[in-house]
Formats: sequence, C-alpha cells, structure tokens
Amino acid sequence: MTGGVPLESRPEVRIDPSDVGRRVSVRRLDGVADGRPQFRDVIGVLTGWDGAGLTVEPRAGAPIRFAAELLVAGKPVPAFPARRTPPPAVSPIDLQRIAARGWPAVEQEPLGEWTLRASSGFTRRANSVQALGDPGLPVDAALERVRDWYAARSLPAYVEVVSPGSPPELAAELDRLGAALAPTLVRTAPLGDLARAGRPADVRLARTAGPGWLALYRRVGGDPALEAAAAAVLHGGPSVWFAHVPGPDGAPLAIGRMVVDGPWACFGAVEVAPAARRRGLATAVMAQLAGRGAEEGATGGYLQVEADNGGAIALYDRLGFTTSHTYHYARLPQR
Repeated sequence: MTGGVPLESRPEVRIDPSDVGRRVSVRRLDGVADGRPQFRDVIGVLTGWDGAGLTVEPRAGAPIRFAAELLVAGKPVPAFPARRTPPPAVSPIDLQRIAARGWPAVEQEPLGEWTLRASSGFTRRANSVQALGDPGLPVDAALERVRDWYAARSLPAYVEVVSPGSPPELAAELDRLGAALAPTLVRTAPLGDLARAGRPADVRLARTAGPGWLALYRRVGGDPALEAAAAAVLHGGPSVWFAHVPGPDGAPLAIGRMVVDGPWACFGAVEVAPAARRRGLATAVMAQLAGRGAEEGATGGYLQVEADNGGAIALYDRLGFTTSHTYHYARLPQR
C-alpha cells in the first residue's frame, strides 16, 4: 500500500512532475481484492501531474487519471517502435477531405458538395471554400454565392481548387475572372520511417497549445476574434497533439502539431526559434509526433506546404516525403 508514503520513498517511482510530456510506463494501485492489493499498468504520454494527481494518455481509449498516492512505479520509456509500413492508398479528393477534418474551420456550410469555411481570417485553409465535387449550381453562379458568403463575413473569397476533384470548368471560370492561383503541395511519407528520423532530443507532447507554444507559432495575437478562431482551429480534429522542445528558460525552442485521423497523421505548425536552427530540432519534433501517431494506429503522414517554400520542401525531401498532388488557392476579385 502506498497511501501516505512520500514519492521519494518509493524507489520504483522514477518520474515526477518535470516529466510531463514524456512517454512513461506507470503502475498504480487499483483497489484491493481478497485482502490483497491489485495493480494496473499503463504505457502512454504523461499529460498532467498536479494536485489532483496524474493523467496518462494510453495508445487508445480515454485518458487515465489517478491520485499520486496510488502511484507504485513509474519511469520514462522510449518512443513507440513504429513499424515500417507503406502509407495507405488514398485519392487526392479523400486526402483533401481528411486534411479539412484536421484543420476544421470554425464555421462551415455546404454548397452542394462544396464546403464554405470561415474562421475570422485565420489561415486560408480555414477561410476558403473547398470546391470538391458538384456545387449544385452552375459554376459561375456558385462562385457568386461564394463571393456573397465571404463578403457577409468581411472576408476575402478564396477557392480551394483540386485537380482531380474540382469541377473541370472551375479553372476556366476562375481564369476568366482573373483570379490568381497560389499552388500548395500535399506530400506524404511512411510514418514508421519518419518516427526513426530524429536525433535524440527532449521533445514533450501535450493535448493543448500553451502560451509558449503559441508565442513561437507567431500566427496570432492582438485580435480577440482571431485568437479565439485560432484556438478553435488548432485544437480541432480527431486526435490532436502539440509538441515542443523546452529551452533552458522553459520557452520552446521548437514546436509542431499533429492530428491523427485513422491511418493518417497530419503534420503542421513546425517552427524552430531562430537561435536554435540547424540542430535537427524540427526533425526531432516530427519524429516524436510520428511515433505517437503510429502508437495510435496511423501508418501514413501527410503535410501541406506552399510550393515556393524551398527550405521546408528540402527538409521534407530529406525525411522521405513525396508529392501526392497539388492544389491551388484562388482569390476571387472583388466586385
């Protein structure tokens, strides 16, 4: 029995609150049966340790919470040994829809098979119409509806054009309107290989983006509506994880975000502080996230990168990412 015994007097307890964010193995007291104590083991990410006790997120199922006085043994453990498995087959249309779930807009409305998305202007992805399939109207009329919908929200009207996927006549109509196209690459890689790519680094995982993470992300600030939208989008998705490498003063040196959705894990928001670049931290962050994604059953990773971002593309090349397809953002001219 451990009740009343200080943690430092339990020799098998080799973790403490400073290990929050690490993958751990813990054993806890789980009641008494026939006069004998019962124990239960769990391996997962230690996502919390406060006055209420510990929280551990296993590979599947709900988080496990228990009082610190029930902790019998605990230690940090290596990342999940992800298998080298090819990514699952997926069409551009399906991958775009998966990506939309991993970066969900605050406001969404169908237009036939298209989806209008708005998030107070936080990123084009969350403030554009996903033009997949049939809008249920002639394309010119559909684009007028799109323009009006975004104008009502004081937002520019962006159209996400995917080939194959968007109506064939859409590109011609956008060209007639003089809408400029900005290409974005969708790149995929085997998750098992990515999980093995990083050098050792103290990467911590969390379910929420803390103030330090957001400070390094540098995409929000100042506008309460924009900050609220960013928080909703960043934390939206089936299984969202945030990673950071703590610096000497506690401020993150590198960050990243991942969303696990079935067999796919989406990577994004990978940033490294200027003073910490060229140390392999971006790779370490992605590798640690990939390990967690594999632990939850994903086998493929994907990301979206603007076609003119040569530095990021070079990094992703080294990590084994290849281009699945390209989509474009087109901004409709104002009337």
